[in-house]
Amino acid sequence: MSKRDCLNTSVQEPPLDYSFKSIHVIQDLVSEEPRTGLRPVKHSKSGKSLTQSLWLNNNVLNDLKDFSQVVSQLLQHPENLAWIDLSFNDLTSIDPVLTTFFNLSVLYLHGNSIIRLGEVNKLSVLPRLRSLTLHGNPIEEEKGYRQYVLCNLPRITTFDFSGVTKADRTTAEVWKRMNIKPKKVRMKQDVL
Repeated sequence: MSKRDCLNTSVQEPPLDYSFKSIHVIQDLVSEEPRTGLRPVKHSKSGKSLTQSLWLNNNVLNDLKDFSQVVSQLLQHPENLAWIDLSFNDLTSIDPVLTTFFNLSVLYLHGNSIIRLGEVNKLSVLPRLRSLTLHGNPIEEEKGYRQYVLCNLPRITTFDFSGVTKADRTTAEVWKRMNIKPKKVRMKQDVL
């Protein structure tokens, strides 16, 4: 394999970019033209995009209704989706549909309206998730926000655009021992 071939195979396709499109509902993606970048997104013979990245940032989405169906219409291989950018929308929770994309390694959710820190737990099923952003959501104000996320998502290496260090992991473990009570085993009481 020549050096040039090697370079071509390692270059990821540009994203399917729907940022800054004033999109209110996911179904709008089907009729909306994505933004064009420096390099065009390649398409299959059926017309579907051959990318692993979907950018929906800076829109007005408040839910992800029909997300899987729409992504299947847009992408040739939706199962390979590795990067989803949903930053700067109006999402109030982490939709479970995001946990169905097992190749997801980058998820941007910063600048939304996520209010429950426990929403983060849903993402623990994603085996390849390495980079996550949640800053700019109301949950950022919760005491122990960073430690909570790192305890529940031990595989991530970048959180809120900051590398996760060994010291972060240690702090998160100490925080977990001090703040998260182990589940008590209930003993059956003998009734006389």
